[in-house]
Amino acid sequence: MAEERNGIDEYHSMFGHPTHDPQKLFEFLVVAVFQPGLSWKAAASKLPVFEQVFAHFDAKVVAGFDEATIEEIESNPDMIRNPRKVRAIVKNAQAIVQLPPEFQDFAAYWWSFQGQDGAAVAKDMKKRGFTFVGPTTMQLMLVGTGVAPRPVH
Repeated sequence: MAEERNGIDEYHSMFGHPTHDPQKLFEFLVVAVFQPGLSWKAAASKLPVFEQVFAHFDAKVVAGFDEATIEEIESNPDMIRNPRKVRAIVKNAQAIVQLPPEFQDFAAYWWSFQGQDGAAVAKDMKKRGFTFVGPTTMQLMLVGTGVAPRPVH
């Protein structure tokens, strides 16, 4: 029998470590979109489900999801079944595939925000068609992906 994956431990082990992997960054974005209104643990616990329903975090595949696929994800009993957030993931994947040729990939785009805050990131992302990417959420993602340093307490 396969060992059950623990999304909370996976997310916690990734958080704060710099990554230039576009798929890993899309994975962080998926958790970031689902997190508002929930604890980070509730969103992160769904990582194995997110990976399954969102094509192993392949933005090119997710960008092409049709209505039937989206509805199937929305009705999946293991998912956080918020239709607006599910659709936001597809819309964000579509925005990611539109980044070239201005940026090589999502990683090049994301790392272009070094030295900026979540508000600047959210503003630029919204201009490019991303959704559910508010300033607080994007600041957390900047820290989580190693683009911004962790705040010192």
